[in-house]
Amino acid sequence: MKDPTREAAYELLKAVLTRNTSLDAALDGLPKIDARDKAAAHRLAATVLRHTGTLNAVLEGFLLREPPQAVRHILWLGAAASLFLESPPHAAVGTAVDLAKAKKLEAFAGLINAVLRKVAAGGVDLLDGLDMPRLDTPAWAWASWGANARAIATAQQTEAPLDVSVKPGVVMPGEQLPTGSFRFAAGTSVTALPGYEEGEFWVQDVAATLPALILNPQPGERVLDLCAAPGGKTAQLAAAGARVTAVERDAGRMGTLKSNLARLRLDVETVLADATIWRPSEKFGAILLDAPCSATGTIRRHPDLLHIRKARDLIALNRLQDELLNAAYEMLAPGGRLVYAVCSLQPEEGEARVNAACKRLGLRHDRLGLASLPEAVTEDKNIRTHPGLWPERGGMDGFFVARLTKP
Repeated sequence: MKDPTREAAYELLKAVLTRNTSLDAALDGLPKIDARDKAAAHRLAATVLRHTGTLNAVLEGFLLREPPQAVRHILWLGAAASLFLESPPHAAVGTAVDLAKAKKLEAFAGLINAVLRKVAAGGVDLLDGLDMPRLDTPAWAWASWGANARAIATAQQTEAPLDVSVKPGVVMPGEQLPTGSFRFAAGTSVTALPGYEEGEFWVQDVAATLPALILNPQPGERVLDLCAAPGGKTAQLAAAGARVTAVERDAGRMGTLKSNLARLRLDVETVLADATIWRPSEKFGAILLDAPCSATGTIRRHPDLLHIRKARDLIALNRLQDELLNAAYEMLAPGGRLVYAVCSLQPEEGEARVNAACKRLGLRHDRLGLASLPEAVTEDKNIRTHPGLWPERGGMDGFFVARLTKP
């Protein structure tokens, strides 16, 4: 019997692991299916991507030889459903066998049936003794995270909660965090929250609020927001009363930014342009640069990133980050402040870029403090968060934030 959830989840895995497509892009490319099936397929595929190392370790005990990749994908889906999503054994096994037949892999139906029956019979006891955080983290990522590697990898094992930022004076029913954000359980429907239609809040991880907080825009101040989409930080700046100019080079992402700002009823000047080329007629005293990056800080929300990112990708990203810092310097007025941020856990995109910019451009590196999150202040007085912070509250995304001043 055809199962649209398993069919869609299989296609998502195939897109990510064989075509290096992001999970979000793969999701957008799915044929039209019921919204509930689509959400379930996304959850199942994300669970596999979050736990491929652990799933391989479990399956290894039941496989005599390496199966074709397509068969392994189906085994992953069935095993993930049994071990992590509490699917009934008959459903996890039966849908996997049916999926194999649908993909013309009938010759492996018996193998899939036998292996997944053993997985279902063993249940979560099969996970005992496995170092899941280490198994599920690529060696290059683990090595780059240093002393925080285990905390980050452990936090990556679970879905991220939903955080929202609010307009001044708005109070939400969720848990209020020390930074002012409100937190809800993972899976909470955003549109069902009170105040959504009225534009009283927007989705934004607590760590993503820090760059704008560090910039500290003043009412009426002209602020330049570079690489602005999807607009969470833009909304923060505008809600604080700043006169914001938001620059974004991607037309699709600019459309998302405008749509978000329209719902929030916030007035912002938008510019569709490449920030490395575009120049304003007048320099700005405050600039926020949330630069394109590897986005490894968002792995709890995007577990596909550890599969599609490679260490060598940083070379091109570092070059772009340097170009954007150079451009921001040119657009910054003397005495002005520049906040540089990336949602990355990689030091090559954070500390290294700031140190190089200070040396190259003569920018002054400001020493930061953060009373609402003192554990995120580094020895160099930058801000660095990671998913392992606030474990008792549900963690946060990984961000690097530094503030620079133009002499």
